[in-house]
Amino acid sequence: MGNIVLNKVTKSFGATTVIPGIDLEIKEGEFVVFVGPSGCGKSTLLRLIAGLEDTTTGHIVIDGRDVTDEAPAKRGLAMVFQSYALYPHMSVRNNIAFPLKMAKLDPAAIDKKVMDAARVLNLTNYLDRRPGQLSGGQRQRVAIGRAIVREPSAFLFDEPLSNLDASLRGTMRLEISELHQQLKTTMIYVTHDQVEAMTMADKIVVLNAGHIEQVGSPLELYNKPDNIFVAGFIGSPRMNFASGEVAAAYDAHTIGFRPEHLKLSAESGTWRGVVGVAEHLGSDTFLHVNVDKIGMVTVRTSGDVPVSHGDKVFLTPDPARLHKFNDKGLAQ
Repeated sequence: MGNIVLNKVTKSFGATTVIPGIDLEIKEGEFVVFVGPSGCGKSTLLRLIAGLEDTTTGHIVIDGRDVTDEAPAKRGLAMVFQSYALYPHMSVRNNIAFPLKMAKLDPAAIDKKVMDAARVLNLTNYLDRRPGQLSGGQRQRVAIGRAIVREPSAFLFDEPLSNLDASLRGTMRLEISELHQQLKTTMIYVTHDQVEAMTMADKIVVLNAGHIEQVGSPLELYNKPDNIFVAGFIGSPRMNFASGEVAAAYDAHTIGFRPEHLKLSAESGTWRGVVGVAEHLGSDTFLHVNVDKIGMVTVRTSGDVPVSHGDKVFLTPDPARLHKFNDKGLAQ
């Protein structure tokens, strides 16, 4: 259960087309992340799968059944929203149980499902509290618990961590990933944060202006981006690029090189530059170096590197990790 196929799916709002046409297969049990900048169509695509938006043309097939014209409740999916969407007057227990009560399940069966979900999500001690008495991360777990008890064929997450602070986001990333390992259920996760995509996904779908730019595992997209857009979007800090005579020396229109694939030296190297801002992060230091004929280049180096603003340095790219792109922005 949980195989989802999109066949030539398009979506228009009046005269505005936001999804020009997408073909995609999500296999049973996969953790798939839709990632891309704001306005790229990732949330719209998720809502089309959920049935919260009508497709303009094309077909959506779930477990071999065409659900394109079916209501959301009949698709066997469960969605977790950014806003939690909990009932503030209900206890955690009743919030999780709500969809089961609406389905008129036996009270004993409801209680067992709620307790099982609470145990998986570490909510057992909070079942009698109301949402207002919980932290943001606990409330998000309640929203996930409400989805779990429905035993869907797939979970749909729409930027579920964007309301949390940075530390809690990191914790919840681990918890959702662990949940996927336990449940083995298909999960589709929307985010604009490529770090979330890289750390959570089995498969990443990179979207840009409603088009799929590339589909692959995190390391496939990191090591072999199909084009400049994917190369610049995946990886943190982002990839550096150079064109003109610098790229021509490598027989390319544009070259790309990641901050961690540059060798730093005070004596010699391929390119000469002057250190600008140095961001010391403890284990790593990010140097922003103004390089002749290239401009500002980001270098990732060790946390204790002895350089400071104004120092003259040399940079040498790792030739085995250099990315070449043609005049259309496609990988060579």
